[in-house]
Amino acid sequence: MPDGDTPGGTLWDLADAERAAAAVLPAAVRDFVAGGSGRERSRDGNQRAFDRLHVVPRVLRDVSGCSARSTLLGRPVRMPVAVAPVAYQRLLHPEGERATARAARAAGVPFTVATLSSVPVEEVTAVGGTVWFQLYWLRERRRTLDLVRRAEDAGCAALMVTVDVPWMGRRLRDARNGFALPAGVRAAHLGGGASSAHRPSAGSAVAAHTAETFSPAVTWSDLEALRAATRLPLLVKGVLAPEDAARAAGLGADAVVVSNHGGRQLDGAVPAVDALPGVAEAVGASGTPCEVLVDGGVRGGADVLAALALGASGVLVGRPPAWGLAAAGEAGVRRVLDLLADEVRDALGLAGCARVAQARELRTVRVP
Repeated sequence: MPDGDTPGGTLWDLADAERAAAAVLPAAVRDFVAGGSGRERSRDGNQRAFDRLHVVPRVLRDVSGCSARSTLLGRPVRMPVAVAPVAYQRLLHPEGERATARAARAAGVPFTVATLSSVPVEEVTAVGGTVWFQLYWLRERRRTLDLVRRAEDAGCAALMVTVDVPWMGRRLRDARNGFALPAGVRAAHLGGGASSAHRPSAGSAVAAHTAETFSPAVTWSDLEALRAATRLPLLVKGVLAPEDAARAAGLGADAVVVSNHGGRQLDGAVPAVDALPGVAEAVGASGTPCEVLVDGGVRGGADVLAALALGASGVLVGRPPAWGLAAAGEAGVRRVLDLLADEVRDALGLAGCARVAQARELRTVRVP
């Protein structure tokens, strides 16, 4: 198959990847990835918020050597982008997280392996490249710390703790579909074979499984203990309030990820990019070195440029690589990330920025 082609046609932008994935995925799996919680106001609001953002470009600047290269958590990246954690990727392709990690390595960006990965972290880090581990706080503290040690031993470069999921939001698409994991897909880090996530029921079996597994009692003292328990760089994901971001920075977080979980938790939560300026300001005022990333609704290079202009060090992308994986496996993810790299460089240059750092000097305008 020629580069960029999938069974659904040639991918020219990230939206094409979603359309190509829709052509091959079962409807319930497509809904599992695409859906948000409740009326999906926050899911849809993330993209609408980016659509309202316009950047004021600068002119008469030498951009002949324009480059999107940057750093995240002190490591060089081809563009200021990381692949966000997405659960159960073997639902989308037999190779699952292995294929996505290989594509991220080839693209020169970090890949985040999820607690609910369908491939063990050791197999993901064996691929090479920069791998971050996303952590949910489990009901059994010992099991949570065991996951931290496991990520460290596997060679992960950072730990990303997700703090906005005391339980899974009411994802109505999954509930209406009675969504359950097929027999060949499991949470590789949680042990055993079949679980409640595999048992068809009235509602979402995956939601029932996470309610049994995740702790709703996590507090700032747990985050402080986690910071003390690992020497890995620590990202705190799921922050929207500036006060929470400043407190996380004060407790030693190396980065906060401004996120409403792709619109999959509190329906009606503020779009992540709308919360970004306040978080960036609060973290900057804290006087503590801490990067600010954002996810949710990033669908192209212009969105990355806008996020940089609003104070982000970089962005995470989740659904677009997942759609690429479904459409054409590793090649599909590589195509998505290569497209995004081209778009980021294009946006930088056309805005008069030869380097990523210059994008943070741009002004933005919000339109109704």
